[in-house]
Amino acid sequence: MQSRIILDSLKFQLTIERLCHQLIENHGDFSNACLIGVQPRGVFLAKRIKSKLEDLLPAVKVNFGILDATFYRDDFRHREKPLLAEETDIDFVIKGKNVILIDDVFYTGRTIRSALDALLDFGRPEKIELLVLIDRRLSRHVPITPDYVGKTIDAVTSEKVRVEWSESGAEDKVWIIPSKD
Repeated sequence: MQSRIILDSLKFQLTIERLCHQLIENHGDFSNACLIGVQPRGVFLAKRIKSKLEDLLPAVKVNFGILDATFYRDDFRHREKPLLAEETDIDFVIKGKNVILIDDVFYTGRTIRSALDALLDFGRPEKIELLVLIDRRLSRHVPITPDYVGKTIDAVTSEKVRVEWSESGAEDKVWIIPSKD
């Protein structure tokens, strides 16, 4: 099996714009909603979503935060190499808000489960929704389903999904890469 592109640069941009329009349909002026990117890679997508929303709604200020769930992971103390914590920056009150949690690839659901635990330390939101760029739907370990999905793929467990971001010096693309077994 060879590596293959599942979203090229153009489809990548169109997918982000479509996700933003879906958010606008459901949250209007974002007066009671906020975006929170899950560290590390969900932050790239969350920043893109925020930027595009502000382009589409110039008069609207979208609350934006960054969440690190490292210490809430169920494998935190079970790894040979310790996990390093990233930045958490939520400088607004989430109590009573509609929180849109954002990550790049939704795989087993374990990262989102730990992010939900971490998020609740900041208060009790009215509602939590999940937005992901890629949903690997056949690999769940926990019963969580995203509300907004850029693209759903059915990749076998041995395949890896890699999202490349222009912010990291690459071209915006999403790849499926075969295992090196």
